[in-house]
Amino acid sequence: MEIKKQLFITSIILVVTIIVFGVTDFDLYVQDMFYNVKTKMWILEHDSQPWKFIFYDGIKRLLIIIALVFLILIIFFKKNERIKKYKNGILVIVLSSILIPLFIGGLKKSTNMPCPKNEIQYLGNMPRTAVWEKYSEPYMSMKHISCWPAGHASGGFVLLSFYFFFKTKRNKLLSLFIALSVGWSMGFYKMIIGDHFFSHTLITMLISWLCILCLHSICVKRNLK
Repeated sequence: MEIKKQLFITSIILVVTIIVFGVTDFDLYVQDMFYNVKTKMWILEHDSQPWKFIFYDGIKRLLIIIALVFLILIIFFKKNERIKKYKNGILVIVLSSILIPLFIGGLKKSTNMPCPKNEIQYLGNMPRTAVWEKYSEPYMSMKHISCWPAGHASGGFVLLSFYFFFKTKRNKLLSLFIALSVGWSMGFYKMIIGDHFFSHTLITMLISWLCILCLHSICVKRNLK
């Protein structure tokens, strides 16, 4: 499928997803599975080990190492013939590793959306709201919250950029499977500790893929000039 068509379709899916989850309670139905009403606790405590290391600290460090390896390759080995062959793919990986977390992080800071644990339904002090809505008083004066979209999972979805690194269809599909598995495992972990709703991770995945498509398109055009 052409990049322009992928960009268009992904953009439409993103808009529809934001609207659907903004006007329905589907997120609550999913999140209720991870919350014990009797004990008022989530399935997993926030700092439980080894889960925190595996799905948070450990995986973040691994993803940073992967990004650094490709950054070193493109800077110090750019004249190597094999590196030249994969130059565009490496550039997409490096740029995605930098720009996607920054972009998602910027959105989180500006949207002021609550995490599940912040909402009244789960013993928080914030009302349920859609991303396009404003808080009423007295909530407007409360502490700014940064929970939409999912920042942690964005690091995992950066791995979707490997789709444009590999040359064969088999490896491309395998890279997508691994990237989605890593991204969703990171997102699922944050869901079961009350840090994110299902839609937060889904929207992060779609935004990440849009960013990767844009970066790939730019790198290809730059290489053709």
